[in-house]
Amino acid sequence: MRIAAVSTALPSRRVTNDDVVDLVREHSEPHFEGDLDEALRRVNFWLSYSGSEERRWATEEERPLDLLVRAAERALDDSGLARESIDVVIYTGIGRGFLEPGGAYHAAAALGIKRAQCFDVLDACMSWTRALQIVEGLFASGACRTAMLVNAEFNMRPGGAVYPGVFTLGDIDAITWSFPAYTLGEAASATILTAEGSEPWSFAFSSRPDLAELCNIPMPGYADFSLPSEKVARNGVNRFTSFGFELHEAARVEAMEVLKQLDAPKEEATAVFTHASSKRFWQEMADGAGLGEQIFHVFHHTGNIVSASVPTGIATAVAEGRLNRGDRAIGWVGSAGMSFSAFSFVY
Repeated sequence: MRIAAVSTALPSRRVTNDDVVDLVREHSEPHFEGDLDEALRRVNFWLSYSGSEERRWATEEERPLDLLVRAAERALDDSGLARESIDVVIYTGIGRGFLEPGGAYHAAAALGIKRAQCFDVLDACMSWTRALQIVEGLFASGACRTAMLVNAEFNMRPGGAVYPGVFTLGDIDAITWSFPAYTLGEAASATILTAEGSEPWSFAFSSRPDLAELCNIPMPGYADFSLPSEKVARNGVNRFTSFGFELHEAARVEAMEVLKQLDAPKEEATAVFTHASSKRFWQEMADGAGLGEQIFHVFHHTGNIVSASVPTGIATAVAEGRLNRGDRAIGWVGSAGMSFSAFSFVY
C-alpha cells in the first residue's frame, strides 16, 4: 500500500486561547455557581500547558463539504489519478451530516465519483487509522486497487455537540469533563492510497473498552445501549463529554505499550505523526520512546482535529519538506474507546 497523495484543508477563522476563554466566560457567566475567574484561570493554564496556541474554525460562509472537496481535488491533482480510477471512498471520523447513508456517498457524489464503492468508518479519533488497516486488507485480497479516505471534522458548529453547550460551565468541577472541547479545531483531509509499489505497512492495535465511559457523544436512548455510568452524558444528550485528564493518564501506559509492539525499524523513522490531542503529552511520550526529535506537531496551530490529525500532519510535513519519498514514518494514535495504535510505512 502506498500513499499516492494526502491533502488537508483548514478553515479560515483563527481562534486563540484568549478567544476560547472569552467564550467560556460569555456562556458560563449567567449560570456559573462559584468563582468563575478561578475557573477561567484554570482553563487558560491547561490550554497553555497542553501547548495550545490557536485553532481554526469555519466561518458561516465555509461549508464542511466545500473544504472536503478542496482537499480531495488537490489530492487527486497531486496523485495524477483520475476520478474514475477510485475504487473505494471511505468517510472517516466524527464530524458528519448523516447517519444514513454513510457520508462517503455524499462525498463521492460531490466529487463526481460515480461508481466507487462507499462506506464509513466510525471509531472516534482512530477512524482514519482503522480505515488504513481496512484498505490494506482490501488491497491484499485483490478486491480493489485505489482508495480515497476523506473526512470533514467540523465539530464546532453552533448548536452541535460542542458549541455552545460545552462552553457553558455550571461550576468549576465541570472543567474535568469539558476541557478537551476547548482544544478542538476543524479540518478536512483527503488521502489517496494505491496498491502499487511500496514496502508493506506494519500495524499494532490495542483496545481498552473498560474505559469507554471516559469520552462520549451520547444519542437519545443511549442508556439502553450501554452499561450504567455516572460519567456518560455529564454534559447532556447529543453533547460532547470527555474526561481528558483521565484519558491521557491511561494513554501514558497503553500508547507506550502499543508502540513497543510495533514490528518495524522505528529508529529509521524520519517523522512521527500523532493524534493532535496535546503537544506536551505527545512530546513527553516521544521523548520517553527515544523519538522526540522526529515528532511532527500540528496541534499548536490546528488544535485537536480528531481523525484528521495524522493526515494533516503528513500533508504539512510533505509541504514543508520534512517528509520525502522513500522516508520511513510512524503514526501513533490514542482515541476514545479507548483504542491505541502505532503503525509504520514508507512514504
